[in-house]
Amino acid sequence: MARLHCGKRGSSGSTRPLRTEVPEWTNVTPEETVEVIVKMAKEGKQSALIGLILRDSYGIPDVKLVTGKSISQIMKENEVYPEIPEDLFNLMKKAINLRNHLEENNNDIHSKRGLQLIESKIRRLVKYYRNKKVLPAKWRYSPETARLLVE
Repeated sequence: MARLHCGKRGSSGSTRPLRTEVPEWTNVTPEETVEVIVKMAKEGKQSALIGLILRDSYGIPDVKLVTGKSISQIMKENEVYPEIPEDLFNLMKKAINLRNHLEENNNDIHSKRGLQLIESKIRRLVKYYRNKKVLPAKWRYSPETARLLVE
C-alpha cells in the first residue's frame, strides 16, 4: 500500500512469530503483569513504551498472551488511560516541536509543508475519534490548546 503524503510505497516490515500460548521461559503471572502495567501508567508512560519495557526488562514477549488483554485495555479497566489517545498526543507533540522550529526559522518552507501535513493528519484523527466517541463532540484541535495539553 502506498504512503499517505508521498509518492513512494512503504517498505515491508517483519512479522512477529505466531504464538498461541505463553512461552515456557516466561515465569510472570497475569496479576503481576497487570500490576506492573498500572504502576508504569501511573508514572505517565505511554502504552507503547510500557510494552517495550515489559519485553526488554521483564521478559514478557506479548502481554496479550499472558493476560488475555492488550495493554490499553488493561489501562482502561484500571482507569489510567490518558484522556487523549496516544497517537493523537504524539502527533500534537510533533506539531508543537515543528512550530517552535518555525518561530526561529520562518523561511523553512519544507518544514511549513511538513507542519501542514501533520496538522491535516491530526484533524483527520480528531474526526475519527469524535465519531468513535473517544473525544467529546465539541473537541477541536488548535495549536494553542495543543501546546497547553502537551506541555
